[in-house]
Amino acid sequence: MKRSWSRLLIAPLMLFSHSMVAQTVASGPLIITIDANDTAQVIHNIGASGCWFSEGIGKYWPVAKREKLAELLFSKKMDSNGQPKGIGLSAWRFNIGGGTAEQGDSSGIKDFRKRVECFLAPDGTYDWNKQAGYQWFLRKAKDYGVENLIAFSNTPPVQFTKNGRGFKTVKDYQANLKPDKYDAYADFLTEVIKHFDQQGLHFNYISPVNEPQWDWSNKPGEASQEGSPWGNEDIYKVTKAVNASLDKKGLNTQILTTEAAMLTYLYSGKSAAASQIQNFYAQQGKYSFSQMKHVPRFVAGHSYFTDSGDSSIVAVRKHLADTARKYGIEYWQSEYSMLGDGFREGTKEKRSQMDCALFLAKIIDQDLTIGNAAAWQFWNSWEPNTAEWDTRYYLIALKPANAAYTDGDFTITKGLWALGNYSRFVRPGMRRVNIARTDGLAPEKITQDVMLSAFTGGKDKLVMVAINYTDKARSITPQFKGMPSVKKYRTYVTSAQANDNLRPSVQRKMNGLISLMPRSVTTIIFN
Repeated sequence: MKRSWSRLLIAPLMLFSHSMVAQTVASGPLIITIDANDTAQVIHNIGASGCWFSEGIGKYWPVAKREKLAELLFSKKMDSNGQPKGIGLSAWRFNIGGGTAEQGDSSGIKDFRKRVECFLAPDGTYDWNKQAGYQWFLRKAKDYGVENLIAFSNTPPVQFTKNGRGFKTVKDYQANLKPDKYDAYADFLTEVIKHFDQQGLHFNYISPVNEPQWDWSNKPGEASQEGSPWGNEDIYKVTKAVNASLDKKGLNTQILTTEAAMLTYLYSGKSAAASQIQNFYAQQGKYSFSQMKHVPRFVAGHSYFTDSGDSSIVAVRKHLADTARKYGIEYWQSEYSMLGDGFREGTKEKRSQMDCALFLAKIIDQDLTIGNAAAWQFWNSWEPNTAEWDTRYYLIALKPANAAYTDGDFTITKGLWALGNYSRFVRPGMRRVNIARTDGLAPEKITQDVMLSAFTGGKDKLVMVAINYTDKARSITPQFKGMPSVKKYRTYVTSAQANDNLRPSVQRKMNGLISLMPRSVTTIIFN
């Protein structure tokens, strides 16, 4: 989760930064084999978060602007030209606030937009009119048919925390929840779930801890957001309490664990919140979730800071996939944006929209194909910043019209459409299909060449996403096994060209050769 702002630099406009772009020129088309019977993980969802800035937009901005933003994220419809109106997210992450907004400046969080209201007042009463802006987008997600609603909490309500704040003021890596408030915190979270269930807004998942490995400590007035550390023992206790509370209230929401701050914490490390797969998913482990019926057998982690260098990108995700397989669980990537400088790929130059979009697509591809991620979620849908350069943290760049943030404008980045190459067409329940290729490239080399992922939705439905990371036009020749004859296909292209925002092609006959534009993301729909 984003904790700091990068400095905005000014640079001359240019289409691409070529310093680290692969210069591979193939002698002929890349031949790939897709065997519909050689399948990997089921995809549950591809989504994004609407944290923080959704409150001001959903509460104050003119309705027409809000509606357009909701359409861009959630719509599955096409216009008269076959152009997608939105990226059709299949998951939406909703932040359950801890009450720092009610504390105002005394909360200690410097940016008022990152303080969040709490449904539960200190006197024990609930006010369901709180978080009105967040709720507006939550309802829109439901209206558009987003399949998975995910609630997550960064901090317990401030009245339950040890220091009365939504963040830590001491760097001791201890949970900020009072020891006698575990059940109260669980009851609060499940009351929120129950209320929205009654409103027809079912949360498929509740995430009670977020990035537990960070210390989340700061001086009052300098904190960037709500947050709390949690050790594995604390996570076990709070998960057990939430599981019992869901059971008691007859709710069928599942608990999303563990939202690790980096993927490496899921399988290694020496901190109190490390090696989480082994600690929580070994059947006889001290902190095993195996007896908790609301805890499914998957673990969530964040891909932040595991994106520096292609060898590391591959190695981390391979290690994670191997560990998850050993313990019989799935891995979800539940938060990512370009917090580190890995997206710069060795250059000190500013990165264009398309550079950032391509790097985003690369990480999605690697999480899906190497890490076997069964879900993938982006942080953050929108933030105030430029849409020209280093669009690393957001899909849509906001330009608030005033200091109170009651109106503003927005600009769509290429990152939105790059994510859409996956979210719009790779739907819940589809299964990834393994691909064989004739070029013999090692996985680390593929990340600078043509990356490919394929997904089947049944006996005659196949979707492939191709990332041409090079600055040369490339061609692929797909060969198919285990499925009926493929006779036609259509492409949706995202590139640096102004109109290439999931730009649709006409339906074409399958003649064995498919062209990929330089520096592009292309979704190919077969049959």
